[in-house]
Amino acid sequence: MPTRSVDTPRFRPTSEWFVMGRHRGVHSVQVGATAERTVDLLQALALHLDPSVDIQIVDARSGRRWQGAMCALPDVRAELERLRQGLAAYGGVEVSVYTPSDQLTLTAALQLVIYARTNRWAFLLEGAGLVERLAVPPPVWCPGSVPRFSVPSLTETLETTARHLGLEEATA
Repeated sequence: MPTRSVDTPRFRPTSEWFVMGRHRGVHSVQVGATAERTVDLLQALALHLDPSVDIQIVDARSGRRWQGAMCALPDVRAELERLRQGLAAYGGVEVSVYTPSDQLTLTAALQLVIYARTNRWAFLLEGAGLVERLAVPPPVWCPGSVPRFSVPSLTETLETTARHLGLEEATA
């Protein structure tokens, strides 16, 4: 798969990458990395958002959804740290942190997707060591749409996170 970077390893494909796109003035970025790295990137990149953010959390296992507006960014980042291990290990939770100009979303399948009004995220991702690709590589495997097993520890952590951030449970 061709990349734009000239310093990629010679006989080994780059395992951390991103693909940029643009549609109707909105830049989109799809990030590919390991589960742990993707969750870490969500928290690290959130540092570059406004001091006050909106957040939405959706538990694909239970269908529960929490949302909040005007949350303090340091509090959100602290809660993302609390969720870090469970998210990386089990997935199945979509977390979106957003402002009027930017949105960072960790999907239930542990992929990071960014939507923004500017292309500043490319520079931040390159600074984090990711390589820009021209296209998304073909998947090696495809996870199921919704995990079938319950994870009580992750459910408890999600509920604690919602309580700490003052998120409201949304009805579908």
